[in-house]
Amino acid sequence: MVLAVSHLSKAYGGVHAVRDVSFSVAPGEMVAIIGPNGAGKTTCFNMLNGQLVPDSGEIRLGGASLAGLPPHRIWRLGVGRTFQVTATFGSMSVRENVQTALLSHHRRNYSLWSDAREFFVEDADALLERVGMREQAERPCAVLAYGDLKRVELAIALANRPRLLLMDEPTAGMAPEERGALMALAAALARDDRLAVLFTEHDMDVVFGFASRVIVMHLGEVIAAGTPDQVRADARVREVYLGDS
Repeated sequence: MVLAVSHLSKAYGGVHAVRDVSFSVAPGEMVAIIGPNGAGKTTCFNMLNGQLVPDSGEIRLGGASLAGLPPHRIWRLGVGRTFQVTATFGSMSVRENVQTALLSHHRRNYSLWSDAREFFVEDADALLERVGMREQAERPCAVLAYGDLKRVELAIALANRPRLLLMDEPTAGMAPEERGALMALAAALARDDRLAVLFTEHDMDVVFGFASRVIVMHLGEVIAAGTPDQVRADARVREVYLGDS
């Protein structure tokens, strides 16, 4: 397994945001975490990414323990992440945004004698080609449509050649026709690069259309896990989240 999570817990006072959560993600898998608001999905993601320190439990990326490490160290170990609200440097070009991530990956942040735009141009363009944004490489991110910004964010997340990609609400704010295209792109990356993908999502068409396995959380706990068909047929999942329809 690329990612193995064991008995992960996080509480705020007497409120258990995440309680005794365990799951794994294998190379090439697209695994979705779903559940109603307040289920603990984002708290779980933030522990995997190092933004929160678990109260207990273990997070392993291959043979490395991630629990308690800061985000920059987790990123360097091979974890990429996209966020629900996309953030890029609006005044910089699409290519420059990706170059910035590549400079960090190659530890070239502190070169004072060269123009940073000279570095990793071909690498940046190769990543933009993969996400369908090569032709817009010189445009400022501030003028892009939101769906295109999501693609740029994905290219940035791939700059450190991750083994695990975390996608938090990847299709939030996107038009319906753009959602399927973005997730098809993520599925192709998972398949072609043997990339493990873990994503949260409220759009059930996206979840059941692209996830190979689904984990359902409710009040901080995992209440069901399995294939999309197994989860869709689970009575408790229908009761607390999906409904009878």
